[in-house]
Amino acid sequence: MKTTLTIAIAAFVLAAAPAAIAQKYPTKPIRLIAPFPPGGGTDILSRVIAAPAHETLGQTVVVDNRPGAGGAIGAELAAHAEPDGYTLILVSSSYAATAAYRKATYDPINGIAPIILIGTTGLLMITHPSVAAKNIPELLAYAKANPGKLNYASVGTGSVSHLAHEAFRLMTGVNIVHVPFKGGGPALRGVIGNEVQIGAVSVVPTLPHIRAGRLRAIGITTPKRSALLPEIASIGEAVPGFEVVHWYGMWAPRGTPKSIVSRWNRIVAGVLNTEIMKKRTSAEGLDVAGGPPSEFQQRIRTDVEKWRKVVKAANLGGGG
Repeated sequence: MKTTLTIAIAAFVLAAAPAAIAQKYPTKPIRLIAPFPPGGGTDILSRVIAAPAHETLGQTVVVDNRPGAGGAIGAELAAHAEPDGYTLILVSSSYAATAAYRKATYDPINGIAPIILIGTTGLLMITHPSVAAKNIPELLAYAKANPGKLNYASVGTGSVSHLAHEAFRLMTGVNIVHVPFKGGGPALRGVIGNEVQIGAVSVVPTLPHIRAGRLRAIGITTPKRSALLPEIASIGEAVPGFEVVHWYGMWAPRGTPKSIVSRWNRIVAGVLNTEIMKKRTSAEGLDVAGGPPSEFQQRIRTDVEKWRKVVKAANLGGGG
């Protein structure tokens, strides 16, 4: 009888623990992992969200940059953290690409607690101003006439910009050499410094460099032209069927109390709906998304399946 009672009490305590955590939450600073270095889109958005979230929660939200392996290092860290709401991660669509490219130690679709899809945008195909090509047809003509002479910067092996390059290569037959960097900031600096001639990086961190004349944009990966840059053609106009939608979202470790997930969903949705944020995202070419966690999870699932096909077709040897 004693044993039965002890087991029953233990089960009750374990069942009540998540509710107790959620009721008191937050009682200490919260870590928001940005899985790329400072200067990239995930870093910028993490800091934009951290400040108002601090005001709402009354606790500091610390942005923790954990770059490496196309974002996989930061994602692994977040996935295996305690599911108590004190470790969150803000990822980009590179999360789904990396999940397709390399085998993770957790289920990248069902082994997390999705919070919210923040917004969607595109990757800009950029060149150093010294490159003769001013659009995608000119780039294709030059690349075909000079196989292997152009280098392409991605934000990391297995990232969305890497797999977008592989899809572009498969669809066009061009020989452009892939050079992986450790994030959007380093990739941009590589093209600006003419260390590599072309690359593809999110609109968010790239725009200031285009406006300053340090980079030239020759195409965007979205199916339609951006209202922000209507003069930049969609790559699909020259390469029918080519399309890569870049996105940002937040998730927590699997098992995080639903009330905490819901609270963060409301907090981020509230930040996205402020006039200041609307003006900022519009100016940076980010279409605000929002919606329930289930919509974000479906976006991840769709992209992981898409990139697994590219990994297989390109014979990249990924194990995702």
